[in-house]
Amino acid sequence: MAKLLMSIKKELLLLSRDIGGIVILFVMPMMLLIAVTMVQSGSFDSLLGTRMQVLLVDHDQDSISWRIRQSFANDGALELIDQLGGKPILESEAKGLVHQGDYQLAIVLPKDLSKDLQVHVKQNVSKILAEFDFSADTIRATGGHPVAAKEIKLYFDPATQAAFKTAVRMSIDKLVSNIETEAIYSTFQSELGEPGDSSFTEQQFISFKEMDDSANGRSVIPNAAQHNVPAWALFAIFFIVVPLSINIVKEKSQGTMVRISTSPTSYGTFLMGKTAGYLLVSLIQFYLMLLVGVYIFPYLGLQHFQVKGYFLLLSLIAFFSGLAAIGLGMLIGTIASTQEQSAPFGATLTVVLAAFGGVWVPVFLMPNIMQKLSVLSPMNWGLNAFYDVLLRNGGFKAILPAIILLFLFFILTLSIAIIYDKKKKTV
Repeated sequence: MAKLLMSIKKELLLLSRDIGGIVILFVMPMMLLIAVTMVQSGSFDSLLGTRMQVLLVDHDQDSISWRIRQSFANDGALELIDQLGGKPILESEAKGLVHQGDYQLAIVLPKDLSKDLQVHVKQNVSKILAEFDFSADTIRATGGHPVAAKEIKLYFDPATQAAFKTAVRMSIDKLVSNIETEAIYSTFQSELGEPGDSSFTEQQFISFKEMDDSANGRSVIPNAAQHNVPAWALFAIFFIVVPLSINIVKEKSQGTMVRISTSPTSYGTFLMGKTAGYLLVSLIQFYLMLLVGVYIFPYLGLQHFQVKGYFLLLSLIAFFSGLAAIGLGMLIGTIASTQEQSAPFGATLTVVLAAFGGVWVPVFLMPNIMQKLSVLSPMNWGLNAFYDVLLRNGGFKAILPAIILLFLFFILTLSIAIIYDKKKKTV
């Protein structure tokens, strides 16, 4: 036991003398966590939390344009601008302003949109009623040629996010559909001589209700804090691969491994000392990231990270994630011959695993091939386990598969390192 404690002390002393390693392990992840969360929160607020000006080129000047104006007026996030410098906006002018990035959206309503819609609806209604053999006195057929379809043009800033474009298109499409439906009902009432009560047209028969599918009836809404704190905590934990592999290479080049092999201290004690020492470091990293999310985020105007009730489960996930990172670091340090090999390879591999695992970009936004490959990243296992706890209110059984995978990854990488080291010594 005393040898193990001294081995742990030796690892912590080596790490404490490496100022660059301390910065990489503790300072850099916290800076990344704060910066990335602020950027994501700012992007989210810019789309949903602040008032945005939208250009309107109104060639209709009738009922549909009035309804669109009214709908946007009731929406606190969007403000219609139909004049610049006291003059109506031209389509070419609106297109140029949006292309330059001065505005994110311009809406162009075609001429006679409302009038042609009424004609189109009356023609269709009259045709339907005629097929039911209504008397000619009841039907006021419009006659004439069919009205050409109309298009409402939308000009988006090229830098606008796709999610915002989709939301705007769906909103305007729903509004126009409601206007068409109301026109059809009104025309049928007029043709059939019914009283002009259109109150039923304002009621939506089918609606959507989001149901709570979380455990214990608690609904947890994902936000930037709940994604970034565990994601970047995992990134920090796996970055111990760099100093761990470098220290192993140093010990090989300085003859430390030879002295250990000729001393009463076993190789197993040496590995356990490294595992315990760096596992302590990984847990410290994780708790520092939690402290940032809980106490610093609110002072920066970011969403508060909730830890209450989850602390033990989160710590358990961090523990086994640390083991996986330590196994990978030992494998790289054992195989590498120089620091120039271990440092860049370890750092690059960590970034690649983070990219595949969903730390940089959520997995569901990746292409199908990347989504399938993401299951190979141990960071993805840990991140999904964090999601099971934070977003799905899962318990120990929910995270057990991820814990088993992380532990098996540790055993596999450590075994490969031991076998490689023994074969190299026997050559």
